[in-house]
Amino acid sequence: MTLNFRADGAPLSLDLSHLIVAGWTGRDADAIAHHIEELAALGVPAPSATPLYYRVAAQLLTQAPVLEAVGNETSGEVEPLIVAVEGRTYLGLASDHTDRALEAHSVALSKQVCAKPCASDLWSWESVSDHLEEIVLRSWIEEGGEWVPYQEGTLAAIRPLTDLITGAGLADLAKDGPVAMLCGTFGAKGGVRPAARFRMQMEDPRNGRAITHEYETRNLPEVA
Repeated sequence: MTLNFRADGAPLSLDLSHLIVAGWTGRDADAIAHHIEELAALGVPAPSATPLYYRVAAQLLTQAPVLEAVGNETSGEVEPLIVAVEGRTYLGLASDHTDRALEAHSVALSKQVCAKPCASDLWSWESVSDHLEEIVLRSWIEEGGEWVPYQEGTLAAIRPLTDLITGAGLADLAKDGPVAMLCGTFGAKGGVRPAARFRMQMEDPRNGRAITHEYETRNLPEVA
């Protein structure tokens, strides 16, 4: 599946070869513990190591405005997105939409069964590399007909993206073609929970710009 991005405003069409979801990437040990406890409340076992790099099908990354998921226990998480292609690196915005019921059985499988929505805009690495920790990520969910703040934080709360790039072996994977990686998230205000609509934003205050994306989740019947 071809993804049509705008890289600093210029068109960039990619057919991904690999997609990675990096998990447990918090820089603050207390924040990691909080997120582990948050998911433990949903029955999710603690990770074997931090961070972890989950491999998922490349075609799961999507720019579609509507996501379909089985059951009603899936939810999104705002995350920075790294895209590497032909020696160039870009920063984008994505949601690690995950099946929370399946996550209690297997985090790796829960990552695989849901599409990963992403915004169409990318920023060149050169334009953000000297102030990555200033970049702000936010998300909202729709509850009771209103948009409710769900997550907020800066990239300073996530392990250095260069460390994650190295840890995931992106340079080697990129030899096969374009590769993308979701890089972790923050705790949710009020706890992790599903919502029919999810909105996310990445703000670059130094350059006065932002990337936004919104999507809807349609629940398919869970037939036994």
